[in-house]
Amino acid sequence: MSPDGAGSVPPALTVRELRWSDFDAIRETYLRLYDERESNPEIGIHLFAVRPTYADEVAWFANLYRSVLSGEAVVSVGVRDGVVVGHCTVRRLEPGPDSETAHNGVLGIVVDAPHRGTGVGRAILADALRQCEGRFEVVRLSVFATNRRARQLYEEFGFVYVGTMPRMVHRGDRYIDEELMVKTIGPPNR
Repeated sequence: MSPDGAGSVPPALTVRELRWSDFDAIRETYLRLYDERESNPEIGIHLFAVRPTYADEVAWFANLYRSVLSGEAVVSVGVRDGVVVGHCTVRRLEPGPDSETAHNGVLGIVVDAPHRGTGVGRAILADALRQCEGRFEVVRLSVFATNRRARQLYEEFGFVYVGTMPRMVHRGDRYIDEELMVKTIGPPNR
């Protein structure tokens, strides 16, 4: 593995850009997280108290897709046996030419539970960060303090810990801290 954490793509996995036809698979993976939260309250993603409606999900995906087309976001999709099994998104913090923070990207990643630990997350993260070159100077993320495996992966890719947001997530009868991490990519091509 190279020093920046990038490795080879796992066998039988294709990594590609987002397609409009990915909506149903990405939506289904996301909605399964609500069931997973019931058995694993520390699942490391922010969820709404109630599952979003179909209309909400269509609006979210349309906005994401529009952001990709306009260059305000990058999305790497992992496909195994013709099925989308994960995606990694980096969206511009504040789009627009007048924003003083437009050089920042915010990273999010989701891998369907049966495919975690198989290299999918590593592959889509590497591809998303490659796409960030020339678009973002800094990429930041937050990770549940309880999610050591994810934090280790981010560190392998050069993300560094910059602080903790105590009690960021209130889930059930407990609070979960979030750790902030950043990676400097370099100046964008202007």
